[in-house]
Amino acid sequence: MNLQADIVTVKGVGPKTAAALRQAGIQTVGDLLYLLPRTYENYQTVTDIAHLRPGKVMVKGKITNLKTNRAFKRRLTITEGIIRDATGALRTLWFNQAYRERQFDPQREYYFSGTYEFRRGRYQLTSPTAVLAADVDAQPAGLQPLYSTRSGLKPALFRKLIMGLRPQFTTIPDLLPFTPGHPDFLYPGARAEALFAAHFPTTDADSQTARRYLAYEELFELILASKLNREANQRLKAIPLPFQAGFTRALVSSLPFQLTAAQRRAAWEIFQDLGRDLPMNRLLQGDVGSGKTVVAALAAAQAALYGHQAALLAPTAILAAQHYESLSKLFASLRLSSPPSSTNSATQPSTNSAAPRVPRLALLTSATKHKAALKAQIAAGEIDLVIGTHALLTDDTQFHSLALCIIDEQHRFGVAQRQKLLLKSPAATAPHLLAMTATPIPRSLQLTVFGDLDSSILNQLPAGRQPITTHLLPETEQQDQLYPAMRALLAAGQQIYWICPAIDAPAAEVAPNPSTTAAKAPSAQPPAAKPLTSVKRQAKKLAELFPDCRVGLLHGKLSPAEKDQVMSDFAAGRTHILVSTTVVEVGVNVPNANMIIIQDAEHYGLAQLHQLRGRVGRGDQPASCYLLTTGNQPPSRRLRELTKSTDGFYLAEVDLKLRGPGEIYGSLQHGALNLQFATLSDRRLVTAASHHAGEFARTPDQLSAYPELAARIKKYQQLTTLN
Repeated sequence: MNLQADIVTVKGVGPKTAAALRQAGIQTVGDLLYLLPRTYENYQTVTDIAHLRPGKVMVKGKITNLKTNRAFKRRLTITEGIIRDATGALRTLWFNQAYRERQFDPQREYYFSGTYEFRRGRYQLTSPTAVLAADVDAQPAGLQPLYSTRSGLKPALFRKLIMGLRPQFTTIPDLLPFTPGHPDFLYPGARAEALFAAHFPTTDADSQTARRYLAYEELFELILASKLNREANQRLKAIPLPFQAGFTRALVSSLPFQLTAAQRRAAWEIFQDLGRDLPMNRLLQGDVGSGKTVVAALAAAQAALYGHQAALLAPTAILAAQHYESLSKLFASLRLSSPPSSTNSATQPSTNSAAPRVPRLALLTSATKHKAALKAQIAAGEIDLVIGTHALLTDDTQFHSLALCIIDEQHRFGVAQRQKLLLKSPAATAPHLLAMTATPIPRSLQLTVFGDLDSSILNQLPAGRQPITTHLLPETEQQDQLYPAMRALLAAGQQIYWICPAIDAPAAEVAPNPSTTAAKAPSAQPPAAKPLTSVKRQAKKLAELFPDCRVGLLHGKLSPAEKDQVMSDFAAGRTHILVSTTVVEVGVNVPNANMIIIQDAEHYGLAQLHQLRGRVGRGDQPASCYLLTTGNQPPSRRLRELTKSTDGFYLAEVDLKLRGPGEIYGSLQHGALNLQFATLSDRRLVTAASHHAGEFARTPDQLSAYPELAARIKKYQQLTTLN
């Protein structure tokens, strides 16, 4: 079987089905085979309706009396019917699955699997899965796979197509090399056995063994990709920028604050890299407010000292302007001296510690006026450090001698965008790269996915920073606990962020049309979820509650100029309460803002909540964060963890355990990585894959003998590199 063959070669896939599968990301036969069942069903565990007990059950019978009603909430439908077998009848219902009314033939039997429960005065089977009994009974006994719906494609389609390929599973070729270092469970035919057992297991142990092999495949590919990236990076040449102790000492002594030990350590690691003729490939990690920008400034000054240029790429115009302002102030205290001679500046820097050279700065965004003139200065080498947004990536932005690229919040840029900046260095050289992130990468994920990536960590906050106290507060207690705390803080002249998940009022908040809600909802209808709070509604409410304060409004639908104005007003203290969506997650530094309230906190992930909390506590005053919860359920673990720690690295590890590596890595890299099977907590499997990949990477040329593996590695190489 050729797993790289186009999906249209699969029996039963015509042009229309092929187009739908491609839309769902299934391009090849291999893509289809690696779409594993979400779970398995044992159809040998059928219970007669007369003998049902509450809990997870399976029944076999015919269904009749199907009808769909619309609930009083306009977007909720309830489809109900009666299932019968030889022993009795059972009521069943589905929420928002109106197609169920047309799905069943009342003359045919089906297997129904779901939760049998007592609700609103009666027993019922809630939202069961359903499979035609004839299809199941025709298959060999054992666990039957259940596939997920994907891009509107029904699970039955995947089951049908994979069943059609079943006779060919023994011809699936091996993928991984049987080279020195491979584990015992990797043997000829192991891949074919694993995929067969994953789709057609006889027991739970079969499926678990299969997924363990497939997890090993993922880990081997990722680790090998990162090792090959490292090896390829070693073949590039960069402009060396040797460390100059006198210059750096003068620069550091001119700062209006003391560097932390973590900043000094990170700066020294960066200086060591810059001094080599191999391009630096370093990730600088640190929580919001840990001082990453200062460390980056020291590196940029080193490039300017030698007559070369640095570029700082930021994801938003607001953040770029903040960097420009802070770096301008940072360098303002240095005394201007004559720049090194243009004839020998690359090798003979000015090291007069009494008069170090001040880097010449410029800000380049889409809103910059006289861009053509500024770009001409950059191309002529008259600007040492260019700070900007995507405007830095345009073809007409050229550098005289770009030696250092600094990318802030690097995960917000795609691979192609980062590479476009890196390609602006002088011919035959690669720039040094310093990528910064305030979203710490868990240590286990970093070691596995990024391999030997150089990393510097800022795990200290500058002196004088006050801790942030985090409170979990039910929404119903705002009036008694939250509003008095807000009034006290506002009376002290400080400012507040209020974060909401929605911009406009949800449709559920709009009064329904009586003519569309005449049908009565069945008594088993679940309570409707509370609509998410909108910034527009909350801003209006706060303006009424705090009439003496000015309330600002910030969200993604505003124009860039409007966003800048709102943030400028807040930074200048003209706005007292800023109601915003998560667009403020990366924003300007407002030391006077010392309270943040996050509405509907359960709506956000742990990493995002930590980022939002980092908006406050940036001055010398104590700060607080309120996580508002709704409903009667106890707070989730991620909210509880947030109240216990402000350590972003600890929370990143917790987030990894809660969400899984695929989702976290995808959000970090804006890539298409999908870790379906691997669990990074399985250290034995990680160690085995790392050893095997390391041995194979000793002779990378042999990868050409494994074309399918090479194609998969190429994709992962793009996702596991910073440059």
